[in-house]
Amino acid sequence: MTMNRRILMCSAAIAGIFLGLGAASAEPPPLEQKERYKVGFAQMESNNPWRIAETKSFHDTAESCNWDLVATDAAGSAAKQVADVDSMIAQGIDVLFLPPREEKPLIPAVMKAKAAGIPTFLVDRSVDPAVAKPGDHFVAFLGSDFIDQGKRVAEWVIENFDGDKGVIVELEGTTGSSPANDRKKGFDDRILQDERFEIVASQSGDFARDQGRQVMETLLQAHPDVNIVYAHNDEMAIGAIQALELAGRKPGEDVLVVSIDGTRDALQAIIDGKMGVTVESSPFFGPLACEVMKRYAAGEEIEHWVQVEDRIFTKDNAVDHIDEAY
Repeated sequence: MTMNRRILMCSAAIAGIFLGLGAASAEPPPLEQKERYKVGFAQMESNNPWRIAETKSFHDTAESCNWDLVATDAAGSAAKQVADVDSMIAQGIDVLFLPPREEKPLIPAVMKAKAAGIPTFLVDRSVDPAVAKPGDHFVAFLGSDFIDQGKRVAEWVIENFDGDKGVIVELEGTTGSSPANDRKKGFDDRILQDERFEIVASQSGDFARDQGRQVMETLLQAHPDVNIVYAHNDEMAIGAIQALELAGRKPGEDVLVVSIDGTRDALQAIIDGKMGVTVESSPFFGPLACEVMKRYAAGEEIEHWVQVEDRIFTKDNAVDHIDEAY
């Protein structure tokens, strides 16, 4: 074979690759309208009240929305969550609802679902927007504004802290997850605009109560003068309260504890005077998932971010809402 012919063949192959990429749909797969759907829900873990409530919401919705629900639990493993999605694809699900444990490791699951012709909705967490985009690789993200949640906590602290110097310990959520990244950004950017406040330590407690307690115990030894604890979720906040009390500190008196989620335990802690505020992050996604899925099947254009509105709970309203909390 002559050199010119080799060059021509290579050029044709490269052109074919680019033509193939160009032919790939720049939109998520459509969803056929029908009476009943086989729906996949790939939960990341079930080790806290928030996740348990979210999974229950999908199970409760399955009957009312005519779903044959295939639900899995990845037990805190991003690799297993990807494998769970693979299994759902093999089972022939019509649509996938996915709360990605971390932003980057779950991108293959999103891409595989699209390649299999399955429309995907990301629920309560998203993936790296530089790689996978709504309206292209997945239909939409259903969830809260995590940056705003963190900002609202910071603004409450600024308005309600009555000391001269705020020494803050921050308990971060799962490393690499969108809520941890964004709740940190929203809080840090706002709180550091006020010269009274300093974040002396920021460490992951993986959104878990016991890990939040252990991290707080360690950070207390290094920073005994801490007087504000900002936790990325209520489970870590409750763990921090336990650690503070074991160390002889008085949450709500000499240490201000603030958080995000709106769980029953957090609202009770507010009522008991041990916690200052929690910004809601609702886990009840089942009904919203049903509504958005039906709109998509009907051919409606779905907004890329179906935003959930979050309330704020303080001593002024915690008693009014604790009976509806999870």
